[in-house]
Amino acid sequence: MKKIFLLLISILYVVVLYAQEYPLQGKIMSHDGKPVTEAEIRLAGANLISTSNNEGIFSFKNLPQGRYRIVITRSGFKPLTREFQHSQDAKPAVFVLDPLVHQLEEVFVKDNLLEIRAKEESMNVETVKRDFLIRNLGGSLMKSLERLPGIKTIGIGSGQSKPLIRGLGFNRVVVVDKGTKHEGQQWGADHGLEIDQFATREVEILKGAASFIYGSDAIAGVIELKPPLIPIANTISGQIDLTGKSNNGFYGTSVNLNGRTKNWFFDSRFTYQNYGDYQVPDDSVYVYDYAVALKNGYLRNTAGRETNLHFTAGYVNDHIRSIFYFSNIDNKSGFFANAHGLEPRRVDANLHDASARDILMPRQEVNHFKVINRTDFQSGKHRFKVDFGYQHNFRQEFSAYVNHGYMPAIYPEYRQEPSNLEREFEKQVYSANLKDQIALGNHELSFGLNTEFQDNKINGWSFLVPAFRQFNQGAFFYDKLKLNDQVWLHGALRYDFGRIDMDQYDDWFPSQVNTGTAQQSAYLTRSSDISRNFNSLVYAVGMNFNQEHFSLKWNAGKSFRMPIAKELGANGVNYHYFSYEKGNPNLSPEVSYQFDLGLGWKTETWSLNFSPFYNYFPNYIYLNPTAAHDYFYGAGNQVFEYAQSRVMRYGAEIQAKANIFKGLSAEVLAEYLYSKQLSGDKKGYVLPFSPPPSVLFNLSYETDLNDTVKDAFFSIDYRLTAKQDNIVPPEKKTAGYSLINLQAGARVLLSGRSITINLQAQNLLNTRYLNHTSFYRLIELPEAGRNLILSVNIPFNKK
Repeated sequence: MKKIFLLLISILYVVVLYAQEYPLQGKIMSHDGKPVTEAEIRLAGANLISTSNNEGIFSFKNLPQGRYRIVITRSGFKPLTREFQHSQDAKPAVFVLDPLVHQLEEVFVKDNLLEIRAKEESMNVETVKRDFLIRNLGGSLMKSLERLPGIKTIGIGSGQSKPLIRGLGFNRVVVVDKGTKHEGQQWGADHGLEIDQFATREVEILKGAASFIYGSDAIAGVIELKPPLIPIANTISGQIDLTGKSNNGFYGTSVNLNGRTKNWFFDSRFTYQNYGDYQVPDDSVYVYDYAVALKNGYLRNTAGRETNLHFTAGYVNDHIRSIFYFSNIDNKSGFFANAHGLEPRRVDANLHDASARDILMPRQEVNHFKVINRTDFQSGKHRFKVDFGYQHNFRQEFSAYVNHGYMPAIYPEYRQEPSNLEREFEKQVYSANLKDQIALGNHELSFGLNTEFQDNKINGWSFLVPAFRQFNQGAFFYDKLKLNDQVWLHGALRYDFGRIDMDQYDDWFPSQVNTGTAQQSAYLTRSSDISRNFNSLVYAVGMNFNQEHFSLKWNAGKSFRMPIAKELGANGVNYHYFSYEKGNPNLSPEVSYQFDLGLGWKTETWSLNFSPFYNYFPNYIYLNPTAAHDYFYGAGNQVFEYAQSRVMRYGAEIQAKANIFKGLSAEVLAEYLYSKQLSGDKKGYVLPFSPPPSVLFNLSYETDLNDTVKDAFFSIDYRLTAKQDNIVPPEKKTAGYSLINLQAGARVLLSGRSITINLQAQNLLNTRYLNHTSFYRLIELPEAGRNLILSVNIPFNKK
């Protein structure tokens, strides 16, 4: 099968190389007859980009003949979309751009490229821009995205969270940052994403399996973060973001400065965030059966600091762009002191309550450094994209040493690791991606190669996951065929190979082992040397059908995920869940068969989208609670072992919007998910972290108040979340709840600047509720209480 797949790719590649091609040239003009410079010209049918020069002229070399859609954008002008037939006899065309009447249109004008993408992409794609993130600003990027149907988070305090797409998370969701897969320690429920949401221009969410493009781990979906746009030539500009939050005394700023000559440009950003313990609408919580009093409702030791640095430099012209992205995310935050470790009662409440802003133990310190090079260039009819990446993730978890089992009562002086270093994880990742896009008649062909190598080291006095090295490589072929203006067909094949090598780990202290005749002292082996190879061939097919108001899309295929080191080799206490986790070195790769459907209707006054889906896993990997208990390391904690079972999942999202009259609109967002284990010890149960059904009702009004206050808006969200009675032990049933959130803001013209002000009231009524997908749900910890958020954006620029 692999040879046939590679042979097909080779044949198609040779055919494409000898297709006929001709140059395309045109000119961009304004209504007054002047050339428009620095306009961006995209050929949507060929994924090609050009820029108009000082005379307004642009060109594409060696373009195959066929029908294309051209999209022209330029700041200060309305986007222009035209379709044309390109052939050998094609003459240079002149395109006239209409000016924007006022700034309102420049900000809120429909992005034609997004509409085109939605009509031509068979997967369920949702795109949000920076203004959406600011209007719905959460403690992290994932919390800001949680308003979207099908998107949930595993919250870890007020500043950290990880994504769930349609109820699946961890290593089943891929986060792509500037074309490169973000690699942290995403296997841990208490490990947030090292992402700066202020440095994100646009977020694209693919709901549903996308393994045929992104490889292993994209079995639930993809969250792709888009970098800032390249600055306009011969300018220096930037912006300052200021943010404050009432619940945890949050204050922060993000400062951006960018500039460009004709071809060279830079972009930089500094972000700083400082927050204290967050507050819940309760005066006590129960850590299992132990009552914990809270001083004024504050969760002790949940404060944090974050400092982020970004720098971008690159070169761009009509035929090539090469950009280097540097980023460093540094975070220090505390864990709720009464919900960590094996002895939650050994907490000095007076010490923690003395200050709401100190960060004591237990805490985590995480640094993520990343450098990426992205190069796009055109050679004949080929458009190449090459990405190289390096990432260094360094994570330390600090906690007071507490002995259990046969651990020595006093931490030995000969140990090199500090007595408070519970765990340390260090990961280095090297990656490379190559993609070749070709337009051949009505076909848009893509060929790609992906390679990644990881080196993971561990340290600390506690053990959970072994050190390991991992290598992944994949190749894919994707064809998008335009039958006519209404129908697009999609087909893709991908082959992946992966290898993981895990190191043996022996306890640093001896334990007493019963040999049958006597007790003897031994250093127990927690993890053995294990090497596993994995490979898989996956596929996808899909279709788009578009009429004037109606749209239909569907996508079906097979996806694949390699087992991770934790699933294969874990053997230790999870201090956050009061459990003992054991891996299974014999796990097979996880496979998913999926079907996604999208139905839409859109007019000038209302729109409706319905997106049902179905998943079947013949060998889903899950953490299974057993009847055994651990007494060597965990003081009698229940043992959980990784196992596999057949799983079925289905659900849907609904989005409806109506424009009642000018400026006033109403929206309804709803989601539903059901899952069931069809085999194994938990046959008949759902999957962990299954979000309950929910619906959000929104009413928004936007208008210009006067010549100074523009784009003023007021919006109210009312969310109803159903109870979740379908659980799998040790989960608990979660009651339903309702929340009210408010958003308001405007753009103020002041001294020649356009200052944007946004105000939010989250959990307006200070409702006490439990979030079923929260990291702290097991200990009955309610979510944050009322939170008022003020954000201000101040732009500046100079020619």
